[in-house]
Amino acid sequence: MTDNVLITLACGTDNPNRATRALFLAALAQKKGKNVTVFLLDEAVYLAREGATENLKAATGDSADDSMAHLQAHGVPILVCTPCAKARFIEEKDLADSCRMATAAELIDLACDAATISL
Repeated sequence: MTDNVLITLACGTDNPNRATRALFLAALAQKKGKNVTVFLLDEAVYLAREGATENLKAATGDSADDSMAHLQAHGVPILVCTPCAKARFIEEKDLADSCRMATAAELIDLACDAATISL
């Protein structure tokens, strides 16, 4: 069993339940001592912008902002698909703490070495 967990997410504020749940699961895995990486694709790249998770909640009441703050405070890498971000006019300078641009090749490398959860 691996201690590496990769959470991939392809939706953002357009689906608050899935977006919040992905960040919640990433934070939970980190709290359980796992080596966590979050990879944002498609509409999820918007979540990497500073303040984007404020007021984003799941139907359960869980807050995306709380989970994002936990991930940032613990240095969990939040990787942002470079072409997805560029297509949405998001640049590296727009990204929040712990977030950085990454390529599909990096995603594949991570996925090959981790338990992967895709939302």
